[in-house]
Amino acid sequence: MRLITGAWAARMVHTAAELRIADHLTEGPRDAGFLASATASHAPALARLLRALAAIGLLQEDEGRRYALTPLGATLRSDMPGSMRSWVLLCFGDDQGKAWEVLTHAVKTGEHAYRHIFGVDKWTRLAQHPEAARLFDAAMQSLTEGANGALVAHYPFGDYRWIVDVGGGNGSLLMPVLARHPALRATLFDLPHVADAARARIAEARLSDRYDAVGGDAFAAVPAGADGYVLKGVIHDWEDAEALAILRNVRAAMDEGGRLLVIERILPERIDPSDVLTPGRFIHDINMMLNPGGRERTEAEFRDLLAPAGLRLARIVPIPCPLSVIEAVPA
Repeated sequence: MRLITGAWAARMVHTAAELRIADHLTEGPRDAGFLASATASHAPALARLLRALAAIGLLQEDEGRRYALTPLGATLRSDMPGSMRSWVLLCFGDDQGKAWEVLTHAVKTGEHAYRHIFGVDKWTRLAQHPEAARLFDAAMQSLTEGANGALVAHYPFGDYRWIVDVGGGNGSLLMPVLARHPALRATLFDLPHVADAARARIAEARLSDRYDAVGGDAFAAVPAGADGYVLKGVIHDWEDAEALAILRNVRAAMDEGGRLLVIERILPERIDPSDVLTPGRFIHDINMMLNPGGRERTEAEFRDLLAPAGLRLARIVPIPCPLSVIEAVPA
C-alpha cells in the first residue's frame, strides 16, 4: 500500500511546489488562512493538504495549527542552492510526466515513450519550446548543485589545465571547480541555443576570462586539445549506438595524455536491498528509458561501451552522492 500510494504523496509534493508553499514559509510558521491568501487557494482544501504534507514530513504543525518547514520541506524553497522545486515541476510537467503514463506501452513494444507521445525526441522538442527548455535546465542545475559539493571536494580537478564540458548545459558543474582552481580554464560545449544561454550566465559569474561557451553538435565533433573532457549525465541519455558516437568524437579530440570523466550513476550488477541508493538508481533507469530514450549502466556495461570508442576505463572514483566519476583514457 505504501508503494501504491507513493504516487499520491508525490502529487502532493508537486502541488506544494506549484503553490510555492515553501517560499511562503521562509519567514516562519504560518496558518492555513495566511497561506490560502498567499497562494489564492481554497482555505479548507489547502488546510487538508497542509496536514497531509506535515504527515509525510515536509511540514511541522504546532499546537495552533501553524505550519513551518522541516529540513526536508526546505528543499522545495526556490532560493536554496540545489532546490528540488524545478525538478518536481519537471517530473510532473507534460514534457517529462506524460511519458510515464505510457510505461506499459514502452515495456510491451520497446518504443521510446517520449517519441511515441510527442512525435520527436526530447532534445528536438526542448529546442522548439523555450519555456520547457528553461524548466529542464533549471531542474538539471538543481541536481548538479546537489552533487557539486561532493564532486569538487572528492575529485582532483586541479590536475587539469583545460577542461571541456561536453553537454554542459548552463555551466553549473564547472563554476565551483573554477572558483576552487584559479589556474584552470574551461569550455562549455553544447547545442548553440544552450551555449548562448550559458555564456550569459558565465558572464554574470564573472568567469568569462577563463570559461567560454561554444555551440556545436557532439555527434559531429567536439573542441580538440584539452587535457580533460567531462560528460556528466550525457551518456545515460542515449542508447549504445548514439552514446558510442559521442564517445568516439571525444576520443578523436583527445591527446594521448588526455582523460575523459564520465560522471554518472553506476548500476550494481546485483540488487542489494540494504543499499539505500539502489531503488533510486533503478527508478532513474526506467525514467531514462521513457524520456530521452537512454539507460543507466553497470560498470561492465561502461567498459564494453568505452572499448569500441578507443577508450579504456582506468578507474572509478566514488563520490558520496549517487554519482561516480568514471575515468577513461585512450586505449
